[in-house]
Amino acid sequence: MQETQRTDAHGACCHHHHNDSETAGQVTDPVCGMLVTPGPDAISYDYEGATYYFCREGCRDKFAADPEKYLSDRGEPEPAPPGTLYTCPMDPEIVQEGPGTCPICGMALEPMSPAAAPSGPDPELVDFTRRLIVGAVLGVPVLILAMGPMLGLPVKQWIGEDIARWAELILATPVVLWSGWPFFVRCVASFRNMRPNMWTLIGLGVGAAYAYSVVATIAPGIFPDAFRGPDGSVGVYFEAAAMIVVLVLVGQVMELRAREKTGSAIRQLLDLAPKTARRVAEDGTEEDVPLEQVHVGDRLRVRPGESIPVDGVVEDGRSSVDESMLTGEPVAVEKTEGDEVTGGTLNTSGSFIMRAERVGSDTMLSNIVEMVAQAQRSRAPIQRLVDKVAAYFVPAVVGVAIIAFIAWSIFGPPPAMAYALVAAVSVLIIACPCALGLATPMSIMVATGRGAQSGVLVREAQALERLAAVDTLIVDKTGTLTEGAPKLSDAVTLGDVSEDEMLRLAASLERASEHPLAEAFVEAAKERDLKLAETEDFEARTGQGIIGKVEGRAIAVGTPALMEAEGVDAAKGQKPANDMRAQGKTVVFVAIGGELAGLLAVADPIKERAAEAVRALHDAGLRIVMATGDNRETAQAVAKALGIDEVHADLMPQDKTQLVRKMAEGEAVVAMAGDGINDAPALAASDVGIAMGTGADVSIESAGLTLLRGDLNAIVRAVHLARATMRNIRQNLVFAFGYNALGVPIAAGVLYPFFGIVLSPVIAAAAMSLSSVSVITNSLRLRGIKL
Repeated sequence: MQETQRTDAHGACCHHHHNDSETAGQVTDPVCGMLVTPGPDAISYDYEGATYYFCREGCRDKFAADPEKYLSDRGEPEPAPPGTLYTCPMDPEIVQEGPGTCPICGMALEPMSPAAAPSGPDPELVDFTRRLIVGAVLGVPVLILAMGPMLGLPVKQWIGEDIARWAELILATPVVLWSGWPFFVRCVASFRNMRPNMWTLIGLGVGAAYAYSVVATIAPGIFPDAFRGPDGSVGVYFEAAAMIVVLVLVGQVMELRAREKTGSAIRQLLDLAPKTARRVAEDGTEEDVPLEQVHVGDRLRVRPGESIPVDGVVEDGRSSVDESMLTGEPVAVEKTEGDEVTGGTLNTSGSFIMRAERVGSDTMLSNIVEMVAQAQRSRAPIQRLVDKVAAYFVPAVVGVAIIAFIAWSIFGPPPAMAYALVAAVSVLIIACPCALGLATPMSIMVATGRGAQSGVLVREAQALERLAAVDTLIVDKTGTLTEGAPKLSDAVTLGDVSEDEMLRLAASLERASEHPLAEAFVEAAKERDLKLAETEDFEARTGQGIIGKVEGRAIAVGTPALMEAEGVDAAKGQKPANDMRAQGKTVVFVAIGGELAGLLAVADPIKERAAEAVRALHDAGLRIVMATGDNRETAQAVAKALGIDEVHADLMPQDKTQLVRKMAEGEAVVAMAGDGINDAPALAASDVGIAMGTGADVSIESAGLTLLRGDLNAIVRAVHLARATMRNIRQNLVFAFGYNALGVPIAAGVLYPFFGIVLSPVIAAAAMSLSSVSVITNSLRLRGIKL
């Protein structure tokens, strides 16, 4: 290892260190965090192929003794790629290229894409922590100097009043002007942008207290008697200015750490995908390659205990896969040849070879992460009320501060002007628009992350707010209440054609259809080794069935309405059809050559935990309505088995949409759950659309929520999440409004005439910081809710 002596270095704030290839600009000493200028003459140390720079030899020697101690503690965030768009988590309409601060609230902007976020510690958190340490080290002595007599330490008597004042000035100046510099930058920006915010109040309060104290120390003779105490001296408030900065920094550091936790759900999802994949070459050899180098069509080996790298299909082998990251259900799913597997899920047992079908940003895991990030940037309707209040909040607080200053200067005891300054500063500092601003977005950010961990994906925040108020849930039958994988259960012949021949001809025609029942007929024919024939003149009749020619014979498969339209007498099939429908089976009529040949029935088993989920939804106060295109008898049988309140059967796609609109026009707040293309209009028309993740892409796009496990139990989890979120938001808002409504008048001095209490700006700063932290802490409770 090589060492180089320093000729020049600079100390300041920075966020990360670099290697030799990144010597442009300044980098951070990994030991003390100070900013240094890298170069051939700077103090440096090579470790594991990287060069680290230091502000002095002592830091280099500490690093050389135990490099891992400092590298593991500090981490090395990688910068976001050039062109990355950043946004404000509290004000998502703010979007710009590259990092910066929000012109509305002053918060640091974050990358819009979670994948583009720098790895390692939050640079702003590192910076504010360093400023806090410096501020606390210098600020505590200022507090002792100013308030020593109250603590039993009459320091001013020991060293003299004048020396104590100058010592306070010297110590407080770096605290205010260096540790608190970001506050003043944001304060100035708020004036420049005409967007007053929390930093406006803090900048005015700290600036007024510090500037007044500097003038009182340097030129006390310019102050009239109204500013002087009984002994003729002019009071200074260096301790207030310094400790306000320190306490605000404490609040900011706590807030930034809490905000890091809100993103933990997304980071955990991102970490599910392995860094490498084992690619199988054409000659059978295997090699580990970075995940970024995996392409569509690559064959990949997945061994027991490994995460599946990308989305694809099993080509060889069998295994059990833990898909709990998708569904929230900790039950391993058997996978064999031809089954789809999802990147990020865990292979628990056997080894298999898969073919990559979706890689990079096209994988389901990437889409989930992007959807969660989008939801966290969205706004709930309740936020509009907060925005209206916040728009007038800061100007109102400044107005109250001016009124308090005037009132104290006229009616206050001597020194009246000193009391007036303290009251005005306290009002500016104690008011916390930040608590109001955080109340809704922080809860949404935590809730969407928690939902993603349980298979509940929220596309937009307003869907959560609406779902919390839902009292009517409309569900499709197939795929939601039932397994969605119907199988042939009965084949009843009513003519001269044999059962196998009827099934062969019907399956030949159904092979051209995309209807869910078609697959059941085709699979049944294959199981019986029946040879299917080509189809001619195929035509699908919406809501009725299909017609066409097979081997020159006219075939019709569908409802009695289709039989009637084709001139087929279906009367003798009605009784056996009704008997099978009463058992929950779906029945289709088969006509061959214009004559009724028989009936085919399919059974779609009710999902194992569907009845339990219906009871849970009823316990939550929801009315369950089934809306299905299936016939009434089958729908009624399923509804009876599950205890569903209301059934609407034989519905065309447009009928479902009309049903949703009719219910929504009344007093009901309606949620619609579906998974098919035909459900998309109804999902869009409902107050809340809930798409089953197993369904069609268009239905997912039309919905506000997507459930990766397509069953009612996932809806139960979504309802619990929505109601817990709205309850949490209301708690935050009550606290934020209540805190400000109580704190501002107390800071203005309303208690003084009755109890002689005047609030110190230091206490005001502590209360302000705690208010934001309290809102964040309450929001973080959502991470632990049981879904």
